[in-house]
Amino acid sequence: MMFSTIFLQAQGDAMSSFLPMILIMVVMFVLFLWPQMRKQSKDKKFHENLKKGQRVVLTSGMHGKISDIMEDGIIIETMSGKLKFEKAAISREYTQTRFPETAA
Repeated sequence: MMFSTIFLQAQGDAMSSFLPMILIMVVMFVLFLWPQMRKQSKDKKFHENLKKGQRVVLTSGMHGKISDIMEDGIIIETMSGKLKFEKAAISREYTQTRFPETAA
C-alpha cells in the first residue's frame, strides 16, 4: 500500500516537471515556427503564380517586367536590357498603389 502511494507521488512530480518544458516548446512553435511556415507558404504560392508581362521588384531592388519563365529561372526585362534570375530573387509584385508611376 505504501509503495503504490510513493510511486504515484513520484509519477505526479515527473509530469509536473515536464510541463514547463512542454509549454516553452509550444510557445516557441507559435512565436517562431508558425509565422515562418506561413510566410514560406505565401512566397511559394506567389512564385508559382508568376506570369509573363507581370511587373516585379527583385530582392536587390531592381524593377522589371517578366519576359520569359523557364524551368531554371526567369528572364527579367529592365531598362538596361534582359537579365536572367532565379525565381527566389523576386520579392514582390510591382503595384501601382505601392509604387505610383509619374507621368513623363
